[in-house]
Amino acid sequence: MIRFYFNEKELNHHFLPLTHTRGYNSLLCGALTIQERWMLLAKKHGIELKFVENQEEADITLSSTSIPEHDFEMGSILKDPAISIQQVINIERPWHLIQYQAHVLKSDISLISKQSIYASTHPSIHVSGKHSLFVHPSAKIETCFIQTEDGPVLIEEGAHVMQGSMLRGPLYIGKNAVVKMGATLYAGTSIGHHCIVGGEIKNSIFYPYSNKAHHGYIGDSIIGAWCNLGAGTTCSNLKNTVGKIKVWDIHTNSFKLSTEKMGIILGDHVRTAVNTSFNSGTVVGAFANVFELKG
Repeated sequence: MIRFYFNEKELNHHFLPLTHTRGYNSLLCGALTIQERWMLLAKKHGIELKFVENQEEADITLSSTSIPEHDFEMGSILKDPAISIQQVINIERPWHLIQYQAHVLKSDISLISKQSIYASTHPSIHVSGKHSLFVHPSAKIETCFIQTEDGPVLIEEGAHVMQGSMLRGPLYIGKNAVVKMGATLYAGTSIGHHCIVGGEIKNSIFYPYSNKAHHGYIGDSIIGAWCNLGAGTTCSNLKNTVGKIKVWDIHTNSFKLSTEKMGIILGDHVRTAVNTSFNSGTVVGAFANVFELKG
């Protein structure tokens, strides 16, 4: 057994409002949380892994910012953690979750697909592209179109993809999620379990039990758990100047410069009214109701 201690330092402060309701290790990037990814890697290598809360009990201490890829050799971390940790992606700010989303998603799908039995075809799917398609036998698929040229697509147990949907990998549809008729889901999108999504979504992370069931655009964004986006809710993800986007830091009460592409970050249990429009880089705290935005 390997006992891991993750040193979060003040990371939870940097990832508000997402960490108002969860620890840093439960943040999603790709299709998995940070802790889930380490657990699956350990299972893949036949290693029993235990997370401990006290550093004194740990065999290995790592920074929580570390995201390993599917081919990471768990055995190497026992020999020399300092060297092996250079083989990971470091996530230190919320926009890094979006910046690396598509890349990590490809890796996660490769890791997840080895843990269960998925079909590579389905009679209702018109598929094209060079990467793999993984469809759980219990998923309900109506006539849809899937493009895997830029990355794989994985549709989980009990998911329902309705007719006319257009999906482009890398893409992850979680357990019992619903993709509504005519939805357009672009590369880098991860839909958590029991979500309902429609309209247009690009390179975004949806935590479980959230709904965007109607038209509207969400791009380069993070949507917390149990959110409900009213019909027509749309966000911008690019400045007219194509410059770096300012993102509000709740902990320091100041703006931080992110990347050139950044949509919105919603904490858990956020509700938005019909036709809500968000500027690039908008941050909404947990449990908020957004009725009207005035400039």
